[in-house]
Amino acid sequence: MKESFWAVLIVGLGITSIFLVYFFQTVTNTSEHNYELLKETTEAAMFDALDLAAYEKDETIRIDQERFLDSFIRRFAQDATLSHDYHIKVYDIHEQPPKVSIRVSTFNVGFFSLGSQATSFSLTNQIDAILETKYYNEEE
Repeated sequence: MKESFWAVLIVGLGITSIFLVYFFQTVTNTSEHNYELLKETTEAAMFDALDLAAYEKDETIRIDQERFLDSFIRRFAQDATLSHDYHIKVYDIHEQPPKVSIRVSTFNVGFFSLGSQATSFSLTNQIDAILETKYYNEEE
């Protein structure tokens, strides 16, 4: 009888450890995907929103706020995972010098349940981006 309890304990621990590895792998992959998506999308949207007319006129580097938001939302929606709910909050957009602050939260509802309650959690990634360019001086 003691041996059968040990067998049940080992099987139970195996199933629990497999569940924990799967859970943490999913959380890690989701967080990493969201961060890379946020970083790459922000950079690309800032380059899309560059105001070339202002640069040609007096060599000021600035972005257009509306074009940035349009490009960011379009690019983010193209590559986002469809199984998650995303909440995008834009905190700050400076047109000159180009700077943006964005927070993206991912909500996973009902990932697993404990009794009659479904657990939910959110992963939040935030980025503060400044568009950097190389300075070129013709006099040097």
